[in-house]
Amino acid sequence: MEYRPYYAIYCAIIVSLGGFVFGFDASVISGVVGPVTIEFGLTPIQAGFVVAAPTLSSAIGTLLIGPLSDAFGRKKILMFIALVYLVSAVLSALSTSYIMLLAARALGGFAFTSLIIAPMYIAEIAPAQRRGKLVSVNQLNIVIGLSAAYFANYYILGLSSSGAEWVSAWGIDQQSWRWMLGFEIIPALIFFIALFAIPDSPRWLIQKGREQEARAVMAKLMPADQVDSEISLITQSSATENESLWARIGGIFGPKMRLALIVGIIVAVVQQITGINAIFFYAPTIFEQSGIGTDAAFAQAVLVGLINVIFTLVAIALIDRWGRRPLLLVGLSGIAISMALCTYGFSQATYELPKESVAHIQQIETTDVSQLNALVGVVYHSDVEFKTAVSEAIGAEAALRYESELIKSAAQMNAVLILVGILGFVASFAMSLGPVMWALFSEIFPNQLRGVAISFVGMINSMVSFLVQLLFPLELSVLGAALTFFSYFVFAVIGLILVAWLLPETKGKSLEELESIFGKKAQTGSSAY
Repeated sequence: MEYRPYYAIYCAIIVSLGGFVFGFDASVISGVVGPVTIEFGLTPIQAGFVVAAPTLSSAIGTLLIGPLSDAFGRKKILMFIALVYLVSAVLSALSTSYIMLLAARALGGFAFTSLIIAPMYIAEIAPAQRRGKLVSVNQLNIVIGLSAAYFANYYILGLSSSGAEWVSAWGIDQQSWRWMLGFEIIPALIFFIALFAIPDSPRWLIQKGREQEARAVMAKLMPADQVDSEISLITQSSATENESLWARIGGIFGPKMRLALIVGIIVAVVQQITGINAIFFYAPTIFEQSGIGTDAAFAQAVLVGLINVIFTLVAIALIDRWGRRPLLLVGLSGIAISMALCTYGFSQATYELPKESVAHIQQIETTDVSQLNALVGVVYHSDVEFKTAVSEAIGAEAALRYESELIKSAAQMNAVLILVGILGFVASFAMSLGPVMWALFSEIFPNQLRGVAISFVGMINSMVSFLVQLLFPLELSVLGAALTFFSYFVFAVIGLILVAWLLPETKGKSLEELESIFGKKAQTGSSAY
């Protein structure tokens, strides 16, 4: 076998196609939740479950996926994940009830574990000096997938109102949300087929005693004179490779793992509790709350996707130059500032329903909505107060159906300030917590415990994400937008303090060096440097 300088990049790109499918799956629901809520008559908590179901099942999956990848190899597990994505997309698009859609979405959540296995695989094949960039390729594909879903939703929404004959014949005008969900079939199939072209991880092969196969893979990844020393390092760090699963689970709570585990848990919680998946999965809903209307909300969601891609590229350029710690500190500072802007923008909003809006709804609504006239000219000082008054006047179902139009006509606020806050948040996240978390997870845990440890912190990350997604519609309806975004601001400040206090730098060091560094720091009680 001959050394191929770009072989690691080639493998990373293929594996990170799973990131694209995840990104598409995760954000396509942003355009679906509104129509599905109306079609199936969902409550806010039921709508939250449609969005959050995959994250709940992924939390269960993350407990299993690390040990399974240790047993069967990263490649085989990735292929299984690709098949799950495919089946979930088909069933989601064909769903005929709330329960069926919920089950199909939950099935797809087990494939979200690609977020754990892909960075693990890439870190195990990447040279130390390029590991941050290559692991971040997965994050880049995630944000490209997110953006692609926003574009697809916006395009399908436009088609649904085009009036074209073929649009009506294919049911796009009446069932546009099914086409949004079904579009995922294409990238999921491509991902599955492409995985046949990559090898197993050489570190996993060595742990399984398959040294000759590992040598053949490593001969493509590095110059021939480096292969023996690299295999020697891996073998030394894998002294406990034959320990049982329970012994490895116990190992992640040992004294040498203390600092790595604390850092992993903090970053896992902070990445989600600051609200990123509320922004990604409910982007059109959030923009509708600023009074710009449905079409403009979908258009601004596309802008969220573009900003996400641009600043992920910034992170890839800087992660091995600046390091993980500076990116996290800058990003968390930006997140806190952005959430403060959103909080201020929504807190200053007022709502006054004009008579023209009521007249328009009366023309298109078959039921009596004349009670809305009692709201005309009344000034409401919060979105919760206004939406409660509308719901009491015409009923919850009609209020939900016309929520976007009513807020658009009644809201008086600085929508540009809110847009700047949301885009600033996305930019700050994309250059920090997004790619850096998975790079850290793939680095800070030792070879023999990596699968189990990443499963554990990944499960925590998924559970926090599930709660954020589940509760967001309820928070909007009970607390209002201003208090919801204020809570994200508070969590960002807490995260910034903890990261500044505890996180060491990891750039440019081999996985085996980092294992030694984190073990020594845990024993001496030191933290960041």
